[in-house]
Amino acid sequence: MTQTPSITKAVIPAAGLGTRFLPATKATPKEMLPVVDKPAIQYVVEEAVAAGLSDVLMITGRNKRPLEDHFDRNYELEEALTRKGDEERLAKVQESSDLATMHYVRQGAPRGLGHAVLCAAPHVGEQPFAVLLGDDLIDPRDPLLARMVEVRERFGGSVVALMEVEPSQIHLYGCAAVGPTGESDVVKVTGLVEKPEPAEAPSNLAIIGRYVLDPAVFAILRETAPGRGGEIQLTDALQKLVQDEQAGGPVHGVVFKGRRYDTGDRGDYLRAIVRLACERDDLGPDFRTWLRSYVSEEM
Repeated sequence: MTQTPSITKAVIPAAGLGTRFLPATKATPKEMLPVVDKPAIQYVVEEAVAAGLSDVLMITGRNKRPLEDHFDRNYELEEALTRKGDEERLAKVQESSDLATMHYVRQGAPRGLGHAVLCAAPHVGEQPFAVLLGDDLIDPRDPLLARMVEVRERFGGSVVALMEVEPSQIHLYGCAAVGPTGESDVVKVTGLVEKPEPAEAPSNLAIIGRYVLDPAVFAILRETAPGRGGEIQLTDALQKLVQDEQAGGPVHGVVFKGRRYDTGDRGDYLRAIVRLACERDDLGPDFRTWLRSYVSEEM
């Protein structure tokens, strides 16, 4: 079995404009929208850290300065909370700045996920790395990223996260053709298509927002022409790795059956907040009681 370097670096593309959430995102990055009482981006960084990836590079753009501020120290606020003796809120404020070693680079122009990942090349170098998209929040009780890192360390190459979706929804995702590996949750990826029409989809396995990538993907991305939507698609680069394993090893998929919260859609964003609030020890009991009453009255 090939020995592969351990993975310590995570890349989080966060340069999108958040147009689906206008006007809320006119001046506030979509990644900073709260999910209960934490911004969505903090859940993503916490997931990376829980999987052992303590070096985090965020790919940002214009008007994304609040992301940097959130993961930096706020001495004035900390001093005010210290004077009040509010240790609980002080700990919450300091938590985000102590999570990981954070780095930032601007994408410049919104040229697609593939281009955003390519912006990470100088920081990542020749090491394998993870990519986490901020629209997908994975419940910490279902350690998807840690499983993907384990698969990469065993098989080399790259690993994508896959999830079964309704065939009518596959056009919203990248889609994978797969073969078995002998493990129930791991498949060999034999083909990838970006947002296919349902009749043309090779399966109902959708690529969700977690990747563990071999650094060979950078050389391919540099040569990848704009694809669907006029953007440089990461899926197109991964398809080239599938076709030529000598370029950077095989591509495997981890089929995820756990809890995923999609915050990229307004309706799913609201459902994610309700689900997470219901499960909180401090909020759940009262909130569930109110929710039952509200639903009963509305029915």
